[in-house]
Amino acid sequence: MSFNATVILIGVDIPGSGLLREGRPDPRTGQWTLPGARRGRSDQAATQTERRFDLVDLDPFAYDTPKEINAWIEHLAGTEEQLRLLGARDGMLTDGDMPEYLFRRTGGIVGLLRRLVQDGCTRAMETGQEELTIPLLDEITINLGNLLDRDPQAGEVPAVPAKPAPKRRQKPRNTVFDNKAAGK
Repeated sequence: MSFNATVILIGVDIPGSGLLREGRPDPRTGQWTLPGARRGRSDQAATQTERRFDLVDLDPFAYDTPKEINAWIEHLAGTEEQLRLLGARDGMLTDGDMPEYLFRRTGGIVGLLRRLVQDGCTRAMETGQEELTIPLLDEITINLGNLLDRDPQAGEVPAVPAKPAPKRRQKPRNTVFDNKAAGK
């Protein structure tokens, strides 16, 4: 206990889990507050642990204001820097329609984004495309069914936004009656 360390633990409903006891946000400061200890020998140790942590509640990203959109794009840029696809390029996740597309697919939930990007990278490597594109990601269904160690009732498995409907390809225009000589 004689040295300082930062420990970052990520989880769902940490206060409700009993790990640090139940905490409540203070409406005045926005910080989580933890109730005092109940009398009892084991409760004193739990209270001591509670006092050593600050809880930070992180909601999914939002996409309504320029500030929120910028935060999402900055997160995508950080993700993009970590990708090691042979065809990867700057702006692969941050340019054009991609940020909005990724937000629609994931609802701003980092875990869903991670799953979509991981599965997309796997598909990109398998197909030899080596780049994430909207058509490639359209082929991916975000599947959280293989997270057997997660408890859906505790909020550990987020709701997955509906996959966008596939775009219908338009038939090419019939050019049989075009006068090709008129353009010469």
